[in-house]
Amino acid sequence: MPLATPPDIDCEHVFPLLAVNGINEALEYYTSKLGFRIQFTWGDPPNFAGVRIGEVTIHLSANMPTASGNYVYFVVNDAKELYEFHAANGVQIVEPPADRDYGLHDYRIRDPYGNELAFGHNIYNVGPPIKIERVDVPVRLEKRLAALLYDLAVHKGMTVSSCLEETLLHTFEPLADGVASPHTKSTLRYIEELKKKHGIDYDSHGSYRFKE
Repeated sequence: MPLATPPDIDCEHVFPLLAVNGINEALEYYTSKLGFRIQFTWGDPPNFAGVRIGEVTIHLSANMPTASGNYVYFVVNDAKELYEFHAANGVQIVEPPADRDYGLHDYRIRDPYGNELAFGHNIYNVGPPIKIERVDVPVRLEKRLAALLYDLAVHKGMTVSSCLEETLLHTFEPLADGVASPHTKSTLRYIEELKKKHGIDYDSHGSYRFKE
């Protein structure tokens, strides 16, 4: 019997992870013999790589201690919440959760059959620091909206300024007929709770009708 209620987790990508003896040799085989294209290599010399055929990407690793089992990597919206559920159910944790230098917060588990599964979410911290200068901008916000923004920043472990910057940058990115959102589905569900908490009863176009 499970020890906790399964969290409502969204999965963005699934990457089969195959153990190989050497990355360079494996890349030569997968590209020249199988028709895959190289997506990326990792390490110097490389010990990890991604190869793609059509719309499907698989990962190759020369770091696996054994090739006796299967390996699958899941990119989810909230690896921390999922880890708590797995830990509560006594799942065997092979690698504890941590922020990785490849831009994901992840962990690995092993099932009773020797298969290993990794779960991670993006943390968007890969790359050189971006030097900036912040300036004070006189901003007045609707009181309830300001309260929600503060709670949201706390929830995401950000300052209010960083949360505003993230939101603004995402509004510059087109997505189909709308714009991109910086929030995962679980965060959007939390925002709905915050809207109820702070009594926000207007929609995203409400600001056009704000009047002090």
